[in-house]
Amino acid sequence: MGISANQYGSIMDQYDRTRMKNQRILDQRTEALHKEIPELEELQGQIIQLSFQQARNELLQPEQAQSTAARYARHMQALFEKKQALLEEHGYPKDYLSPVYTCPDCHDTGYIDGRPCHCLTKAQADFLYANANLSDILLEENFDTFDSEYYDDTTVNDNLSLTPKENINKLKDICLDFIKHFDDAYDNLIFYGPTGVGKTFLTHCIAKELLDTGHTVVYLTSLQLFDILEKGRFGKDEESEQIRTKTDYLIHSDLLIIDDLGTELTNSFTISELYHFIEERHLQQKSTILSTNLTFQELLNRYGERIFSRFTGYYHFCMIIGDDIRPLKKLRAHTPKNIS
Repeated sequence: MGISANQYGSIMDQYDRTRMKNQRILDQRTEALHKEIPELEELQGQIIQLSFQQARNELLQPEQAQSTAARYARHMQALFEKKQALLEEHGYPKDYLSPVYTCPDCHDTGYIDGRPCHCLTKAQADFLYANANLSDILLEENFDTFDSEYYDDTTVNDNLSLTPKENINKLKDICLDFIKHFDDAYDNLIFYGPTGVGKTFLTHCIAKELLDTGHTVVYLTSLQLFDILEKGRFGKDEESEQIRTKTDYLIHSDLLIIDDLGTELTNSFTISELYHFIEERHLQQKSTILSTNLTFQELLNRYGERIFSRFTGYYHFCMIIGDDIRPLKKLRAHTPKNIS
């Protein structure tokens, strides 16, 4: 999906505002210094007049303009050097009246020789992060901070025949494979297990990798998702257009993450809307990741056979085992390191 046309337009509008802001800065500097140093205004008038004369010659007498081009360049250079010396003489940088650019590489256009500038690439990534609802947390929760040492490596789970540490490392590989093949293989994941074993952490790891490669990712708790949908169904008329736009973005984003499924108030409305989202994204082959504390049986009991059959048919179940690792992470974070 990437950046949509409307989103791209919003980013380019920001570039327009940046150029206008920087032009105002230059205009204010010029006006103030022309009052302080009248000779600067005289020099600027000479520069403008010289440029006008050369442009007129090139238009009306192109052959003569070619012969005077070198003299024009020397004269213009002398005026610029005099202007710079005058600025420095009065305590200003010699480029103080040069055009102001937030990005000196692309001159605030977003492009260099027709190719996106690094600032445009960053602006698009920032836009995706902001819309993902994940801007801050991904600085702390990503594959660089993944650490399986928090998990027990002594007790083997009877169902999986793995220790919690072996299992979480296996799931990390599944996540990396999901990311690697994201653009060429449709897949969905459900992370399930007890509280505090790393379900949300793994969804954050995946989200960061995909956001950093320009994919649209939306992260919502189940409470946030159904709150949006409820406002769309029962909210005021003036909210309806905004909600429709937001809902459309949820449905068409490259990856939708619904965290803490099962914490919402379950009723006919939420079950109907969840079914709609699962089916709509499946039809479009758009990947979804769910995380939940519910077991297989609890998922079936809570959402019914129709939705549960979609879970088992469309999703890869990833069970996370072990104890709550959050107290251990907090303890290690506050334990001073020994200085030897």
